[in-house]
Amino acid sequence: MTDPIADYLTRLRNAIKANHRVVEVPASNLKKEITKLLFEKGYILNYKFVEEGPQGSIKIALKYDPVNKVNAIKKLIRVSTPGLRKYVGHKDMPRVLNGLGIAILSTSKGVMTDKEARDLKVGGEVICYIY
Repeated sequence: MTDPIADYLTRLRNAIKANHRVVEVPASNLKKEITKLLFEKGYILNYKFVEEGPQGSIKIALKYDPVNKVNAIKKLIRVSTPGLRKYVGHKDMPRVLNGLGIAILSTSKGVMTDKEARDLKVGGEVICYIY
């Protein structure tokens, strides 16, 4: 596998389209940080890190609206790929849907959203857009 983050986002996207309640993905430190951000921002219901085997896995409970059965995540877009990295400074920080969505960045101070990076005045690699 050449792009584990794209695999992570694709597994989430496929589980949402199939109306699954829980999705399991292989774990890594970057995927754990992205999962924590998704939970903090209210895009997923819950998560659990399972330490089985050499790598471990992450179980993610997806969040659905109880009335309309619509998922909290509308779209997941991978921005920076292994073949074409996308870096931004704090002045050129992207705004997803004019602030309604989030951009996840990998910075020198850790993985954070575009708003947090703008407040701390740090730039970094744009991993994905979520709304």
